[in-house]
Amino acid sequence: MPTITLITHNPNKVKEFKYILEPLVTVNHLDLEYPELRSDSNQDIAEMSAKQLAEKFQKQVVVEDSGIFIEALGGFPGTCSAYCYKRIGLDGILKLMKGTKDRRAYYLSAIALCEPGKKPISFIGKDEGTIALKKTGKFGWGHDPIFIPKGKKQTYGVLKEKMQGPNLHRRRSLELLKKYLIQR
Repeated sequence: MPTITLITHNPNKVKEFKYILEPLVTVNHLDLEYPELRSDSNQDIAEMSAKQLAEKFQKQVVVEDSGIFIEALGGFPGTCSAYCYKRIGLDGILKLMKGTKDRRAYYLSAIALCEPGKKPISFIGKDEGTIALKKTGKFGWGHDPIFIPKGKKQTYGVLKEKMQGPNLHRRRSLELLKKYLIQR
């Protein structure tokens, strides 16, 4: 059975990884905050982080970088989503969006798997939708209370009450990772 070492300080990510991957893939967790490199690409951040951490710990590692990209804001907050969430929160994003008709947005998840001395391999998942006019729901985490997935009328903050596992963007990238690990 394949085994991965997921490096993250986010307990919600650990739960989501285990929900999708186990029991077919064993998920070991290394609770670690590490400096993230700055880039406009989640994939570049995940790959660079995975490469550095694989070399540091001399073992295969997996990292994930994700963000929410809002079209009317030029992709902001994008790769700075966690920082933006901590600084201005959901109310700050909604304030930036006030009066904006174009509310298109998407979540992007980039998972990188890397072994020491090798190039990282990436798995990308995307979830399109829109930004709500106000926060709704108390379920999920991060930007879930303001993100309405395509084809739905409610935010993930509401939908997650009845939904199992991760949002679509992370689910998609995790399914690609799982398929890769099982087939190799």
